[in-house]
Amino acid sequence: MTLKSTLARITAKSSYWLLHDILHRGGTSLPGKLAVSIDPNILTKIQQDFELIIVTGTNGKTLTTALITRVLQAGGYTVITNPSGSNMIQGITGTLVTAKVKPSPNGQKPVAVLEVDEANVEKIAAAIKPKMFVLTNIFRDQLDRYGEIYTTYDKIIAGIKHAPEAIVLANGDSPIFTRGDFTNERKYFGFNHIQPADYNPTVAPINTDGILSPTDHSVLNYDFITYANLGKYFSTTDSFVRPKLNYQVTSITDLTPKYSTFSIDNTPLRIEIGGLYNIYNALTAFAVGREFNVDPEKIKTAFESNAQIFGRQEALHVDGKDVIIVLIKNPVGTNSVIDMMVTEKDDFSLLALLNANYADGIDTSWIWDAEFEKLHDTNIKAVATGGERYKDLRVRLKMAGFPDQAVYEDLTQIVTAIKSLPTDKVYIAATYTAMLQLREQLGAAGYIKGGF
Repeated sequence: MTLKSTLARITAKSSYWLLHDILHRGGTSLPGKLAVSIDPNILTKIQQDFELIIVTGTNGKTLTTALITRVLQAGGYTVITNPSGSNMIQGITGTLVTAKVKPSPNGQKPVAVLEVDEANVEKIAAAIKPKMFVLTNIFRDQLDRYGEIYTTYDKIIAGIKHAPEAIVLANGDSPIFTRGDFTNERKYFGFNHIQPADYNPTVAPINTDGILSPTDHSVLNYDFITYANLGKYFSTTDSFVRPKLNYQVTSITDLTPKYSTFSIDNTPLRIEIGGLYNIYNALTAFAVGREFNVDPEKIKTAFESNAQIFGRQEALHVDGKDVIIVLIKNPVGTNSVIDMMVTEKDDFSLLALLNANYADGIDTSWIWDAEFEKLHDTNIKAVATGGERYKDLRVRLKMAGFPDQAVYEDLTQIVTAIKSLPTDKVYIAATYTAMLQLREQLGAAGYIKGGF
């Protein structure tokens, strides 16, 4: 370790201590930024202390990363991660450089489970040597940052090529993940919960991305669709079909806003979070656990933990009201959240918060592709809007049939907004920076420790 590297580590750890222990603030980006400013190659130097897993894709990265962490810990591994979604190079550097490194009980290196922003995979993979790439899905998201979905995947492929020995564990229900000219070993997970006799061959809905065959670019058909472009697909013009699945959901028993029960490879499981889309996150974590030889019963125990995940169906109480915070950032994710709300049996209010900062995506036109009209199929009783781009969201919801909205331009009013809504249950759907501002206000009012 050079003097420069040592100084970078000391500075990062000191700033982390100041932020967490003195100021009671979260985040690893600032410590990482300071470390990189002192030693630009610090990430390459410290990565050798860990077995590294890169988790990337459009939706589900944060929850999937958290579930993988729990699963590996249940299997006896020492695990570090970037728990608050600090998924760009500074946050990842900060996570590794401030970690207290010690061997796992089984004598292996600690495992670093790293959520990585899609646009940063190439840069991160060039600096480290991951053991595994985990690919969740790719949907249209923040076009001003990522471009179209094939551009996004090309960035991920460029990263994969930096680590040809790494296993690529991908969502086989996403057609886009079957393409790519890299040489890495590939394994797939997906859904196989519908019997062939119940197949209903169809095409994906209009305005769905990523449904072209990688062989001849024809539009794919599906035996069944789980949501968006995910499902069991096949080509009608040649022999292309969904690849063989190494890990699969074999049945779904219950879908509720609070939990889901299902089986993976005929192992009954339950997760304490709602939504079909979150079963995909659990499936991903199950697959990673089995690749690391974690026993299915230990995975089951890990899933049944009800620990809160940063901003992902995070539940809290505000003066007698049950508040659930969900992140929204693109049409598919928002539609999945709305589908989850359809299963809500209680009356509820919706507080929707829209910002347009870099981390949110500056272009807010995506809200017009989200199916807010489906909220009429729920027990929604009131709608309120807020955030820096509340005017855009207000118009969109008005066009969806919700003309009467309370408006909160200033998020310092957010606690007042929650208290004023007429139902005992409140869903808050917020873009990323709006969620951070929301949590800061809730923290200042004592409802969330530290606000982050």
